[in-house]
Amino acid sequence: MPRESRWSTPRFAAAAWLLSAMYPAVAPADDWPQWRGPQRDGVWRETGILEAIPAGGLQPEWRAPVGVGFSSPVVAGDRVYVTDSELIRPRARERVHALDVANGKVVWSHAQDVNYPDWAFDPKNARGPTATPIVQDGRLFTLGSLGHLNSFDAATGKVLWQHDLAAEHPEKELQCSASPLVEGDRVVVVVGARPSATVIAFDRESGKEAWHAIDEPASHSSPLVIGDRDARQLIVWSQESVTSLEPRTGSVLWRQKLDTGSDYAVSSPVARGELLLIGGCMLKLDPARAGAAVLWPASRAIARRVFSNTSTGAILDGHVVSARSTGELVCVAASTGAEIWRTEGVTELRNGASIHITVHENSAFLFNERGELILAKLTPAAYVEVGRTKLIEPTYPFGGRNCAWSPPAFARRRVFVRSDRELVCVSLESHS
Repeated sequence: MPRESRWSTPRFAAAAWLLSAMYPAVAPADDWPQWRGPQRDGVWRETGILEAIPAGGLQPEWRAPVGVGFSSPVVAGDRVYVTDSELIRPRARERVHALDVANGKVVWSHAQDVNYPDWAFDPKNARGPTATPIVQDGRLFTLGSLGHLNSFDAATGKVLWQHDLAAEHPEKELQCSASPLVEGDRVVVVVGARPSATVIAFDRESGKEAWHAIDEPASHSSPLVIGDRDARQLIVWSQESVTSLEPRTGSVLWRQKLDTGSDYAVSSPVARGELLLIGGCMLKLDPARAGAAVLWPASRAIARRVFSNTSTGAILDGHVVSARSTGELVCVAASTGAEIWRTEGVTELRNGASIHITVHENSAFLFNERGELILAKLTPAAYVEVGRTKLIEPTYPFGGRNCAWSPPAFARRRVFVRSDRELVCVSLESHS
């Protein structure tokens, strides 16, 4: 965004990056090229979308078979990209598929042998990629669950460069759940390598390592970049802290200690203005310099600082809406964390519940672990459900039931959602 001369002072420059945290440079509005969408913020900005779900539900335009995986699909141009695993004991392969948006037919696939442990072949514990791919300027970047980082020509599937991060960093077992991020000419991954390589940045053209930083156990949380071009900050939530890094060099700008076990540090950072939501902990960014302080909660108990260990909340006009790990959907005041309302009708009230929130105009699409898509109004006054439909049959066994945990992708006026067996495309286009 161009700046006029009045933004040249340090005070106004600091305010500028806070405002631009919500409005970074974006891909075309009808793509969904990375984790949580074009701006990595869980907002769908495409127009011409239905405002009500028909009484008879919605029917798929197409279905395509896929294997085990927890990553989300991504959409760029006329392609849908999804990662999965093929488990045929004793061999495991992690795969990347490019499908035609219009019909779900495979355009190209790539498979890579991986050394999964024996337990990963058990259907009750089946393993597959968790990190969501990212497409940028004709390149596709994927991170496998054992640390295989690949750069592809997105059109053809040709491998441009690759790293076996587990082999390159054998000092510690990696944690490769966080989705890669592209910032300028850097590809950033959070893998928890040692020494001092929780976060590693690579040159996206050559694949050469640019820098590494932080010596802490990695979490499942995917990183986020906030700020304008002169004050960019890479926000990383590890198991020990929330850390802000300078994206080009990896130097630490600030660090807020926040001890959180790996099973809890799952949701992504959410930024809006001066507010930075980390799980269920709200930080206030310093407008005068790079820094942050905890607004709420006062308690250091993990249960008080984490809303959900499956889903990411949303900051909406002075309030926060988020799932709870036990299935409730709650609304709290963004400034204090005080609860405004809660509803128990979105999904089952049991461990493993998930409610993925995607904001669209003055409504939101919610996707739960039962495979249901819900259209709702989320305001400080109340939760108002407009309608719901079943999109996909859950397949991953957990707690005596099957779950569909992967968040959908929204693009081309469609929703794309996957299980461990299929990828489904459903039109959400308005015909009124």
